[in-house]
Amino acid sequence: MEHPLLQTYGPLEGWHILLIVGGLSIGFFVYQVQKATRLVMLGAADDRFDSWIWRIREFLEGWLGQKKVLRDRVVGTMHVLMFWGFLMLASDMFDLTTANAFSDHVLPELLNGPWNGMVELGYMMAFVGCVPALVRRVVFSPEKLKGESQLEGNIILLLILFITMTSFVVESAHEPSGFWEPVGYWVAGMSLADSTVVVAYWVHILSICMFFVLIPLSKHMHLVMAVPNVFFHDAGPVGKMRPLAVGDDGMAVPLEDLDMDAFGVSSYTDYTWRQLIDGWSCTSCARCQDVCPAYASGKGLNPMQVIHDVRNYANEHAPILLAGKQPEETMMQRITDDAVWACTTCNACVDVCPLYIEHVPKLTDLRRNAVMETMEYPDQLNVAFDNLDSASNPYGFGAHERADWAADLDVKVGEPAEYIYFVGCAASFDERNQKVARSTISLLKKAGLDVGILGMQEGCSGDPARRAGNEYLFQMLAETNMMTFQELGVKRIIASCPHCFHTLGKEYADYGGDELEVFHHSEILAKLQVEGKLPYFNEVVTKKERSITYHDPCYLGRIGGVIEEPRSVISGVDMETENHGQDSFCCGAGGAQMWMEEDADKRVNVIRAKELAETGCDTVAVACPFCSIMVKDGLDAVGADMDVKDVAELLWEQIQKRDAEIHGGTPSPVTVK
Repeated sequence: MEHPLLQTYGPLEGWHILLIVGGLSIGFFVYQVQKATRLVMLGAADDRFDSWIWRIREFLEGWLGQKKVLRDRVVGTMHVLMFWGFLMLASDMFDLTTANAFSDHVLPELLNGPWNGMVELGYMMAFVGCVPALVRRVVFSPEKLKGESQLEGNIILLLILFITMTSFVVESAHEPSGFWEPVGYWVAGMSLADSTVVVAYWVHILSICMFFVLIPLSKHMHLVMAVPNVFFHDAGPVGKMRPLAVGDDGMAVPLEDLDMDAFGVSSYTDYTWRQLIDGWSCTSCARCQDVCPAYASGKGLNPMQVIHDVRNYANEHAPILLAGKQPEETMMQRITDDAVWACTTCNACVDVCPLYIEHVPKLTDLRRNAVMETMEYPDQLNVAFDNLDSASNPYGFGAHERADWAADLDVKVGEPAEYIYFVGCAASFDERNQKVARSTISLLKKAGLDVGILGMQEGCSGDPARRAGNEYLFQMLAETNMMTFQELGVKRIIASCPHCFHTLGKEYADYGGDELEVFHHSEILAKLQVEGKLPYFNEVVTKKERSITYHDPCYLGRIGGVIEEPRSVISGVDMETENHGQDSFCCGAGGAQMWMEEDADKRVNVIRAKELAETGCDTVAVACPFCSIMVKDGLDAVGADMDVKDVAELLWEQIQKRDAEIHGGTPSPVTVK
């Protein structure tokens, strides 16, 4: 039969119809994409043109390989089949719009078969992925999608269904190969009427054209924006915040040289262009929503909605923004105070997003503006800010008390040493966590390490101030600590607080600490065990006394990448929680939440405590002072009788018991002097 494109339909020929519908749909698509691009480029400058090799590799794995999408095996597989299928079938447009001239006259005969095979495979993969996805949405709609409009997603899936099914009908009319095009060959055996093929062709073309119209008007704009979004995502350390200003040398501008009139983000154009792309890249898959501790506890934060807010704000105010003016509505008003101050900065949303959307910086940038410019922030933070400013710790204790816990441990204080144990504010002043510091120092000394502490010269790392938006206070603390490190020649630091571990190790590089080696205490203890300088936990346990589960701190596991070492220190756990490792659930203390009030019926730590209690273990191992406090409070709230102990405490406790058995007598408890 003659190709449908070459036939005449009343006063119009087929190619006239193709030019009209194709031109209109593509023209609309291009107009909407350029409008979105103009809105994105209104954002502030952002240098994302570094680390090209890394970016290319990550792009191939993340965009082409869909590695994050596949973390959800069921839904991810459906999506990947459609994604890879469309990549393969896209080249069929060369034939569809040229009446097969491409394959008949342009493509070498040798490649004709393999090319047709690739195209059919693409259609088949898209079909196989589309059908279960449509059934899932219509018949077995997941809880997170209920209450939301399903029309847009269902229409897109129906279009994919039409595109794939009609392709096999169109293919059947052109002598498909039984080897390369088995589905088309099978359909050809049905001897369909020519009119059926013609209808199928135009349904196919119209479905594609409608797809072009719907893409920029829906969440499927991610098909366009995902490419730059993935390629230009942050190449720096996970969870690292940026300085107020960066000099020509790539380092943070010192406070004494800082000259700024505005702080953080207030208006849409204060966000960088890369932050704004996120708004058009979201697929509304709700994965970020599913893992957000604030959302799970019923607070006003939904990370997916934050991203939608950015795009909706731009579209609603597009005429004003594109005219170079600022709308009266601020970004804080759009995203809301409740959402901004509920974030624990646990980074779970960023980690799970298949398109590398960066949710957390949008909130912390708004916090900076609220704290340093508009002065509209939770009153409870004033106590922590004042204490950090006057005493260099959020508790308000005097610096002379920082080393009291170590008075009888014969450890270097304020002297040069190979390793400096950065105690942190909690382990310095909180009685419960002072036991962790004593256990850690005792273990390091037993292993023969040359280790010291800074004592009254140590100041807060600044994490609470930075996460709360008080960047100026953070930089003051960071610069002061760096002066101390330089005076004592500090090169290697051990921290038992994951927040100090992250801040000192990843963020102090901007303030002159780029040569610092920072280790979490669990890393050092595990290394000493491997070297034979400390015994393994199971070597000193003479009989099973505890059943242990482990809670992964966000800033150690997901953000810091330290997952196996804490478990290694205690020779593994008896039962893992449902959410553990990189997927651990937050204790609720991060993002300066430790210093803010939380509604009794919306406590994140209670949710985590229930997960820990469900393991049936009698002990929760931790590796963070804030997790220790929050987990214990949560367990008490749910009535779970479980001990909470740091991995260092557990190991030191067993070593003491073994030594007591060897030498007789009873081990002395870890007490705080």
